[in-house]
Amino acid sequence: QVRLVESGGGLVQAGGSLRLSCAASGRSFSTYAMGWFRQGSGKEREFVASISSSGSTTYYADSVKGRFTIPRDNAKNTMYLQMNSLKPEDTAVYYCGASLRSSSAVARGAALDAWGQGTLVTVSS
Repeated sequence: QVRLVESGGGLVQAGGSLRLSCAASGRSFSTYAMGWFRQGSGKEREFVASISSSGSTTYYADSVKGRFTIPRDNAKNTMYLQMNSLKPEDTAVYYCGASLRSSSAVARGAALDAWGQGTLVTVSS
C-alpha cells in the first residue's frame, strides 16, 4: 500500500503562490490516481483537484480552476499542487489522497485507498 506525506503548507498573503508536495512511498505510485482535498475550519472536506495515474487527465473544482494545477512526477513518486492567486477562502488543511480508481472517480468522491496527514495553508487578507 502507498503511504503519503504532504509538505509545503504555510502562511501566504492573498494574491500569492504556494506549492504543496505529496511524497509517496511503498508500492507502485504510478498506478494510483491522485487527488488533493481540503478542509476549512468548521467545513466538510472538499475535492480540489485530481490527476490520472499517467498524468494525462486532470480535474479541478470550479473554485480553483484557472488558479491551481496538479502536476505529478512519477519518477520522483511525488505529486504537487501549485496554487496561484490565493484567496483567504483557500485557507484550509490540504490533504493528498491516492486511489486505484480513476481520476474522475476521485473527483466524484470515490473512496480513497490512502490519505496523507494534511498540511495547513493560511491565506491572509
